[in-house]
Amino acid sequence: MGLSIRLPANEPMTEPAQPASLPPSSVTLQIISIAFYTFIAFFSIGLPIAVLPGYVHDQLGFSAVAAGIVIGVQYLATLLSRPTAGRMADALGTKRTIVYGLIGIGISGVLTLASTLLQGVPQWSLGILIVGRVILGLSQGAIGVGTSSWGISRVGAEHMAKVISWNGIASYGAIAIGAPLGVIMVAALGFWTLGVALIALSGLALFMIRNTPPAPIVRGERMPFWAAFGRVAPHGAALMLASIGYGTLTTFITLYYVDQGWEGAAYCLTAFGACFIIARLVFINSIKHLGGFTVALACMATEALGLLLLWLAPSPLFTLIGAGLTGLGLSLVYPALGVVAIREVPSASRGAGLSAFAVFFDLALAIAGPVMGAVAALMGYASIFAIAALLSMVALALTWWLSRRDH
Repeated sequence: MGLSIRLPANEPMTEPAQPASLPPSSVTLQIISIAFYTFIAFFSIGLPIAVLPGYVHDQLGFSAVAAGIVIGVQYLATLLSRPTAGRMADALGTKRTIVYGLIGIGISGVLTLASTLLQGVPQWSLGILIVGRVILGLSQGAIGVGTSSWGISRVGAEHMAKVISWNGIASYGAIAIGAPLGVIMVAALGFWTLGVALIALSGLALFMIRNTPPAPIVRGERMPFWAAFGRVAPHGAALMLASIGYGTLTTFITLYYVDQGWEGAAYCLTAFGACFIIARLVFINSIKHLGGFTVALACMATEALGLLLLWLAPSPLFTLIGAGLTGLGLSLVYPALGVVAIREVPSASRGAGLSAFAVFFDLALAIAGPVMGAVAALMGYASIFAIAALLSMVALALTWWLSRRDH
């Protein structure tokens, strides 16, 4: 594309310092300007997510297992990339880490395009597609940690919850927009358009970031990833237990509706997503005013109530209410626990701490599918929401114990 990206050889190093006090509108705008790169990363993930299984199964002629591998390998790559992404953000700087992630999105686009050109040789096409998905997963890990750490450095640790929340809004919103758009693009022009779109998104983001001043690299204690993991593990365990409800709802709500003989499962996902985003926009300042533990406890109780309602729902109307309450409850669990968890690591190792904390959310999504699928096979689909509610209550109890220990 003729675009020249100059990577900073050394980002400035400084002691941790709090930015000057900024008006709320300025804080939000600065956070959004960085969360934009999170949006690009997850938009790149959302575009192919709904059409990849059909392409692998119908166009290339492989089994449903192969289609599942193509989807799952990206999430596995993100999970495994967390330690490296954290080290990169701490040692090389957040901007440089994001730039590497954006370049990876472009490479993934090139490989996706190459896969379509080799469709006549299915084995090669599938292999190249899988490599592209792995690189996309690695890019997501780098950009996710880089944007969170950069945002916190720019607006100050007191706005950490807002940074995490806006990154979450950007990621969920990007997938919600990207998935249907990808279906439309493939239906109208073909699968090759996805590769071109990823290349274009990468180029656009690299062009926009080129003159943005980097955040300083913080001097101080540089913790190994697994040391940071141990520091945030109690809070991460609570996050994982609570987030299994999210994985359960998104994975099995359609099969639950079929099992019950109902229609309109997609509206449950809409209710969940709408309540999730609205709660993040309206109540995000509650973490700063009430504290992370207080907000997390209230959210987990709300989530448990929503999951119990899904379990006992006599009609689709009650499932909509349950899904909405689940989204409302889950909305602030991640940022509320994240605020108190990241305090456990020094500022110089913030990237490692954010990466370690994110691992627990990744694990929740990885666990929810196989574990709840086994529960559904033994006890029926309704029972999985009862189990998810029970796990949320365990998370609530663990969070309450952590709050008492903290005091």
